[in-house]
Amino acid sequence: MLTAAERRDLLEVLEGRHVRASTIVTSQLPVDTWHEVIGDPTYADAVLDRLVHNAHRLQLVGESVRKRNAKTIALDEQSER
Repeated sequence: MLTAAERRDLLEVLEGRHVRASTIVTSQLPVDTWHEVIGDPTYADAVLDRLVHNAHRLQLVGESVRKRNAKTIALDEQSER
């Protein structure tokens, strides 16, 4: 959960960029959990309003590259034995 100062800072940055500049946000958290993470419903609504308005959302599916690489490394290590 964000602290009160972190919530204010996040909203201030987004407010300053809203409609004037592009903002790219990446997250491993689904958007439906952001209210809980932000911690204050008023700030969460304001943050999501500024992010979602005119947004292009890309949701990736499938196994993560990190997991796939870990499996490959493990298999390589086994074959070296």
